[in-house]
Amino acid sequence: MAVVPYKDKQDSKKEQVAEMFNNISGKYDLLNHVLSMGIDIVWRKKAVKLLKRDQPKLILDIATGTGDFAIEALALNPEKIIGVDISEGMLAEGKKKMIKRGLQDKIEMQLGDSEGLLFEDNKFDAVIVSFGVRNFENLEKGLADMYRVLKPGGKTVILEFSKPQGFPMKQAYGFYSKMILPQIGKIVSKDNSAYTYLPESVQAFPDGEDFLAVLKKVGFHSTVCRPLTFGISSIYVGQK
Repeated sequence: MAVVPYKDKQDSKKEQVAEMFNNISGKYDLLNHVLSMGIDIVWRKKAVKLLKRDQPKLILDIATGTGDFAIEALALNPEKIIGVDISEGMLAEGKKKMIKRGLQDKIEMQLGDSEGLLFEDNKFDAVIVSFGVRNFENLEKGLADMYRVLKPGGKTVILEFSKPQGFPMKQAYGFYSKMILPQIGKIVSKDNSAYTYLPESVQAFPDGEDFLAVLKKVGFHSTVCRPLTFGISSIYVGQK
């Protein structure tokens, strides 16, 4: 059974995820940095560096949210980045951010479904995602569509939460994600479900080798998993 934010609702996971992000969009950036103690910024930088040698000119940022990963990817000096997201609330915050920083010509933000991308085949030099694939309603379908829009030889770089395995990090992370994270999330975002959904969705996500197996299944090769910060998150790379 799919893990969803609002267990009392009958809407699909996709609809519920969009609603949840609409609800928390105004506080999302603040919460992200507070709950990860700012380390999410370091993770994004590390993920982007893995594309440096490829020098991608056209990049697709899936589940772009407010555009933090897209902004980080400007370090690669691309001609254009297109960010897509299913949450209008998150995109509205992201567009404000781009205008404020004068980046609206470099980073274009669009409403879009990661499992049904409205782009032609073989269009992008790189496809990137940070903390988004966990929210796909159909993981395989979403990854297959990412593969489809990538140019042959192009790479995907995916940053996602994972489950620490070693003692004592496994126990400490379990306590933090179950007891502390939902409380902070509830106070700041006023959405009780959003930050109980987060640890539940991390638990349900097939991380590590299991995720690499799904990447391979949809066609990616030369797949790599790089755990970060004792395995709290991981960077996955795959090539078309």
